[in-house]
Amino acid sequence: MRGFDVIEVRADLEENNDRNAALVRERLLREGVCLINLMASPGAGKTSVLCRVIDALKGKYSIGVMEADMDADVDAHTVAAHGAATVQLHTGTSCHMDAKMTLRGLDAFGRPLPDVIFLENVGNLVCPAEFDVGADWKLMILSVPEGDDKPLKYPLMFTVCDCMLVNKIDTAPIFDFDLSRCEQHVRALNPKIDIFPVSAKTGEGMDAFIRRLEERIGAALQKKRGESSQ
Repeated sequence: MRGFDVIEVRADLEENNDRNAALVRERLLREGVCLINLMASPGAGKTSVLCRVIDALKGKYSIGVMEADMDADVDAHTVAAHGAATVQLHTGTSCHMDAKMTLRGLDAFGRPLPDVIFLENVGNLVCPAEFDVGADWKLMILSVPEGDDKPLKYPLMFTVCDCMLVNKIDTAPIFDFDLSRCEQHVRALNPKIDIFPVSAKTGEGMDAFIRRLEERIGAALQKKRGESSQ
């Protein structure tokens, strides 16, 4: 017979986060804003990809970026230089963003919010996948040097995301990266995921990805602004 109580604190944590994620969605709907959660390992190329996206979209939408880092603000300076309204979020010892932090980030932009906001999450393939931040689209980056077997090691991230970029594809021959094998691993976890091999450095594949991104942003904004006007 067990002589102690077991309290499932994670369930409470998830419930609180789900409530805050619902508040994020309500605000995005009310203000007609599209939020994209960008996740990847450290060094995968989140900021480099994001800078190319900002350059491509800033003539069509107002762009905001929430930069989440444990302590630094290097990436915030980089994306701000490309013309995005930028908010730096320091998570301290937390290895991910949650929905409450996201609400604080939205508040920091003031009014009106940008049309499209990118949350550049903390570099990590584990915790960010577990926390719903209320985003309209979950985008992840796998970089070639990480290996084509990465989906087998961190399956949840590949399962929950809507789109995956395989960045640094120009280096595939150097690292013996098998794109076809990688795609098979990913689609076994998530058959509906969009996959784009790209190079943020050379621009290879970025046009196709940005077209897809624009489709998703346009659909999200049209739906939100239609619903909020009813």
